[in-house]
Amino acid sequence: MNIQNHLLCVTGLTPQVVTETLFAIHHAGESIPEYIHILTTTEGAERARLTLIKDQWLTKFYMDYGLKPKTTEFINIYELSDANGQPLKDIRSQADNQAIADGITEKIRQLTAENNTALHVSIAGGRKTMGFYAGYALSLYGRRQDRLSHVLVSADYESHPQFYYPTPYSQVIYANDPTRKPLDTQDAEVVLADIAFVRLRHGLDNALLQGQSSFSESVQRAQQSFAAPRLVINLANRRLYANQQMITLKPADMAFYYWLIQRQFSIKGALSCPADGVPDPDYSAEYLHYFKVIAGELGIAARTLNTLANGMEKSFFEQHKSSINKAIKQILGIHAQHYLIHPQGKRPYTKYALKLEQHQIEYQEEQ
Repeated sequence: MNIQNHLLCVTGLTPQVVTETLFAIHHAGESIPEYIHILTTTEGAERARLTLIKDQWLTKFYMDYGLKPKTTEFINIYELSDANGQPLKDIRSQADNQAIADGITEKIRQLTAENNTALHVSIAGGRKTMGFYAGYALSLYGRRQDRLSHVLVSADYESHPQFYYPTPYSQVIYANDPTRKPLDTQDAEVVLADIAFVRLRHGLDNALLQGQSSFSESVQRAQQSFAAPRLVINLANRRLYANQQMITLKPADMAFYYWLIQRQFSIKGALSCPADGVPDPDYSAEYLHYFKVIAGELGIAARTLNTLANGMEKSFFEQHKSSINKAIKQILGIHAQHYLIHPQGKRPYTKYALKLEQHQIEYQEEQ
């Protein structure tokens, strides 16, 4: 599988961090990314267009080092939006701060969605908050092949409006301070500094990985996934809350799940599946008792009563166990394990239970 390399830079009023990062990557002997993405403000976007594209600093860099972009559509400049959905001129409020967090998070989620890509995020430019959010978003969504970096530039050349990268030939510019001393761009040092980060992607559920979400929601869901397992059972609305994630079950499945948990922590112990062709009348009576607790005397369909009239069959047990596990997996994905109905022990002594302790389960009866 061919991997497409993407570079994402957050920039403010210094678009030269893009060419500095490209130089540092090339100088380190690494492949130049096929695609470049710039996240910035309205003014930052205009500066990037005027300097990197119209003034051709990107083209100059490629020509100076004998490089060639693999596609003509290799650079994308994205303007972040403010709290009202308008192009962001600057971060002036808490609402704007939240808006850029959401915008950066969503872009990084999109760029890490495909398996055939590798994303390199540079936090060398832009406001500190932008760099923080880019790094945090990569920590949430980053994969093994993704990386985070910063560029270290010689003091005299850092943020200099005429410096874009160390040239392979002599070129004189003048210091951006009162001394106005002459500087040779060939002598500048630009070093790529990798930043280690913790990858939390495995802690996000599929819904969060596949759909648009806010920065705060992504962080909250990641925190929930690493929290100690906790199950809340609401009997009135037939819902489960697994670490605050809501799961709705059919009445018959809710009754089965409730019954299984009650048995697991009772003196009778965990349930075993009835043997094939040997229906269990005690199981039928117990299950119907819990079904009535949830649905009431008139809430049980005649078909269910007829099915259980001679005892609970193996097929009935297996059907509801599978239906419950499927519903839980659809919502929780990789975090479903503690809440699924698991087999325990070897045949013919297999029992079925949850991987939870009794103190991790809470019951609610109100709507």
